[in-house]
Amino acid sequence: MKILVVQQKMIGDVLTSSILFEALRAKYPDGQLDYVINSHTYAVVENNPFIDNFIFITPEMEKSKIAFYRFLKTLKKKKYDLVIDVYGKLSSTLISRFTSAKIKIAYYKKHTAFVLTHPISRIKKPENNASLAIENRLRLLEPLGIPFKNRVPKIYLKLKEITTAKKYLETSQIQSSKPLYMISVLGSSAIKTYPAKYMAILLDTLVEHKKDAQILFNYIPKQEEEAQAIYDYCLPETQKHIYFDVFGKSLREFLAITQQCDALIGNEGGANNMAKALNIPTFTIFSPYLNKANWFSENEPGNNVAIHLSDYISYNETDKTEAKKNPESYYLKLKPEFIKPALKNFLSNL
Repeated sequence: MKILVVQQKMIGDVLTSSILFEALRAKYPDGQLDYVINSHTYAVVENNPFIDNFIFITPEMEKSKIAFYRFLKTLKKKKYDLVIDVYGKLSSTLISRFTSAKIKIAYYKKHTAFVLTHPISRIKKPENNASLAIENRLRLLEPLGIPFKNRVPKIYLKLKEITTAKKYLETSQIQSSKPLYMISVLGSSAIKTYPAKYMAILLDTLVEHKKDAQILFNYIPKQEEEAQAIYDYCLPETQKHIYFDVFGKSLREFLAITQQCDALIGNEGGANNMAKALNIPTFTIFSPYLNKANWFSENEPGNNVAIHLSDYISYNETDKTEAKKNPESYYLKLKPEFIKPALKNFLSNL
């Protein structure tokens, strides 16, 4: 049995969809399990023992229709028996269409259902006490007779990567005897970023509650100015605990450093999903326009906490729509005073 799973684009999606491979391997121990992903997302699934081959969609393929067509022809020659399209967009539908697989599974969409042998409807509310992201992905395995079993994504680091991260932190004056926190200070965009002044207040609270805290900021070079602004808003005492220039130079380095942390705290996004996959506790602030249930379950494994505006004030679907149009006004309603008690409780339970 040759099986192809397709999940393009975002790192968090690629990581989450990797749970399918553990279930597929249990069902087809001798099968060939291949994963189509964008090349920049490889770091979160590298070394996954359940995946045989990675097939990359490169930036060139995304820019050139000719290059993408050549890619499709290459896939057709591989003669897959089964394709599972988790992405469900035009490019992944074309991949399903061009493979010679007799079984084609994807989420139901009226305009692409004719390509599939098994169109699967998404559910809007969890049925098995997992997040919707997990439950809807595992629904794609139902046509194969694979029953639901709650699974969580896992990241597999090499011993050398872990050792290198420990040495880097040691040479950066980070003390292993004191608690270390990775702060996701910025979201992937403004619409997913808690206000800088509010974030600084939470960091002040962290240091007030954990006097020996050591703090790392998760940001990429182009976000340095925004990260610096949050640092500047912090109290002088809090700034003494922040190691602003200590961060991973690559995604794998970030993962290895994060594994050394006691928790990851901050904006919802790929970093939080990665921390969970490393079995690191997370304290996540969701954007007001998002549905928390999509990515968080109250019954998920580990010591994880998620905060959403709807936890504190009356909130409906109209508010979610308005929050997407004007995120700042809704974020400002999610005052640090609301979050502080939950943050202190989270820190106390680590």
